[in-house]
Amino acid sequence: MASIWIINGLTMDADSGELAKKHVRIENGVIAEWLDGSSLPNAAGADTIDASGKLISAGFIDMHVHLREPGFEYKETIASGTESAAKGGFTTIAPMPNTRPVMDTPETIQFVLDKAKTEGVVRVLPYAAITKNELGRELTDFPALKEAGAIGFTDDGVGVQNAQMMKNAMALAKSLDMPIIAHCEDDSLVEGAAVSEGAFARKHGLKGIPNESEAIHVGRDILLSEATGVHYHVCHVSTEQSVRLLRLGKSVGVNVTSEVCPHHLLLSDEDIPDSMDANWKMNPPLRTPKDVEACIQGLEDGTIDIIVTDHAPHSEEEKARGMARAPFGIVGFETAFPLLYTKFVKTGRWTLEFLLAKMTRIPAEVFKLPYGTMKTGAPADLILIDLENERAVDPANFLTKGRNTPFTGWKLYGWPVLTMVNGKVVWTEEQGIER
Repeated sequence: MASIWIINGLTMDADSGELAKKHVRIENGVIAEWLDGSSLPNAAGADTIDASGKLISAGFIDMHVHLREPGFEYKETIASGTESAAKGGFTTIAPMPNTRPVMDTPETIQFVLDKAKTEGVVRVLPYAAITKNELGRELTDFPALKEAGAIGFTDDGVGVQNAQMMKNAMALAKSLDMPIIAHCEDDSLVEGAAVSEGAFARKHGLKGIPNESEAIHVGRDILLSEATGVHYHVCHVSTEQSVRLLRLGKSVGVNVTSEVCPHHLLLSDEDIPDSMDANWKMNPPLRTPKDVEACIQGLEDGTIDIIVTDHAPHSEEEKARGMARAPFGIVGFETAFPLLYTKFVKTGRWTLEFLLAKMTRIPAEVFKLPYGTMKTGAPADLILIDLENERAVDPANFLTKGRNTPFTGWKLYGWPVLTMVNGKVVWTEEQGIER
């Protein structure tokens, strides 16, 4: 692999917190050296990428995504999903196991890994199911699934309803030094509901999903994590009550971490249009403005650890069924960073350093991954971002098969323009996907 120089890029200075011009040399897929940008390096014989005016960042890490394959290839494939991730600046992604068949055997884990190797363009780290077929009745073979390459266990898409089953899963995962990742939802409180129990539901006479349906499982599982010692990670936090419980759990030393999605930081149920557009339907649903602010503050004070997309593509036909009958979920790869950069960094509420950490370094730390860093010797998972160009969200230009987003037309800054994985450029704004 030829040497590569990325020259004239901007990076965050660790001491001042300001952007500084830098050059970086990449050798054999790893970061070899950084040079001050005051003068050009000798790049003779190397490939050169001029990053003038662009931010150089570690590639984003998304620990909660849905690639749909196997079984739902009409919604997304490993090929299209990883292409979409690359366009959004993500270099490492973790797909959920609620496929068909469910990723609950070594063979299904191996299928995903093999597909990702031959057809994917970013790093894919699959989760395996906690229970067989995600039915909550019988644990999967955790040791065999770990051996096959699963990075953790989750029944995402459904909550594990039986507390003893979850405690047994946690104890087994702890013995293997593996995390349990939980979709927190009490089924007895949500049947037949499509939106949050709030303003929109009342206005349109809809059954609502109450906040406590999430928080009950969060509280239960924090206690079970305390009892077993497992690393317990809460998916897509959306309620003030959940944030409160997570803060309490951390304060007494429970090994609990959590994540939040951009849409739960940016939108509330009061934003849902009266047209009943199902592109605003996701699970967890959009909550109240109070919940939104609680999630923002939870992220800011470290109660919530990381940002994920919960990228969940569906077909346009499915989403056209209306709020009551359409499936839950929105796409997220290609809009995540621009949304958060525009909303929180451009307005001055967050620093750029804070946002980048929540999407790179901290996910790697939480899940013990050797990525998310730009240190010398690290894998060259790097992205270039245009912080200055304003562009509107246009689903027609997405690389994902899904067009299901509530953010159509939003004018945003902070668009990735190049993505590199292990020193190989896999996507550029000019050339598209490069294989």
